Amino acid sequence: MNRTMITATNTLSQLQKQMDIASDNLANLGTTGFKRKQSSFSELLVQQFNNQPSAGAEAGRLTPLGIRQGVGAQLAQSQIVMTQGSLKSTDRPLDFALTSEKQYFRVLEQSDNGSAVRFTRDGAFYLTPTGQNENMLVTSAGHPVLDANNNPITVSADASNYKLMDDGSLAVQLNNGATQEIDLGISLVKKPQFLEQMGGNLLGMPNNLAELNVTADEIYTDLNGPLRTQIAVSQGMLEQSNVDMSKEMTDIINLQRSYQFQSRSISMADQMMGLINGIR
Repeated sequence: MNRTMITATNTLSQLQKQMDIASDNLANLGTTGFKRKQSSFSELLVQQFNNQPSAGAEAGRLTPLGIRQGVGAQLAQSQIVMTQGSLKSTDRPLDFALTSEKQYFRVLEQSDNGSAVRFTRDGAFYLTPTGQNENMLVTSAGHPVLDANNNPITVSADASNYKLMDDGSLAVQLNNGATQEIDLGISLVKKPQFLEQMGGNLLGMPNNLAELNVTADEIYTDLNGPLRTQIAVSQGMLEQSNVDMSKEMTDIINLQRSYQFQSRSISMADQMMGLINGIR
């Protein structure tokens, strides 16, 4: 196949992946606590064709030796951008916004394959009855919110007031005057690039930690005990997505132009091959 076709075809498949990332960012423009992803490209292997059998035969040459031909580009890296999103006031007592970039709430995702601890920046929480005169604190998707010991948080059904403390503990005022205090499960993610997107605005641990030569303790730390003084969270507010619509739209337009250029290269190479094959 023509070298031009190979180069353009390789690059087209990678441009499609970058387009998917930009489209996902734009689709989550209004998702609470969403963190956009940023991608970068690198050149694939190149081939060197030397003009002479030895470098000595090129004595006095001013231009680079030989001819270098590439085979396209690839998506080198796609990483989460952890910049803080803007805060929106809701005045709702169960809306919490983390104001430190690398801190996450811990929630429990339950599926047919079992349950697993996930991380999220979406602090829009709700109460759902458990049927035992208690309410469970859950996310908007129904995932139980975990406490400092990774247990689902339940509060008495006759709770009347909720107040979030500076250390991430939730004080629940009951109708009989008693107070129930619960420590929200919050983790500091030191290496967020190792986390995988699990859908539903959730991040999770990879299954191949041994292959990555990293341990869970190196990726995140639960902010418990004395570490809770590091927690930065506000009540009655939600963190907005850190997606910049103008930037994503500009990136998509540039990607479309690049896609058109590569497609045109394939068309021109096909026309050239047609001309050659038509020679009699």
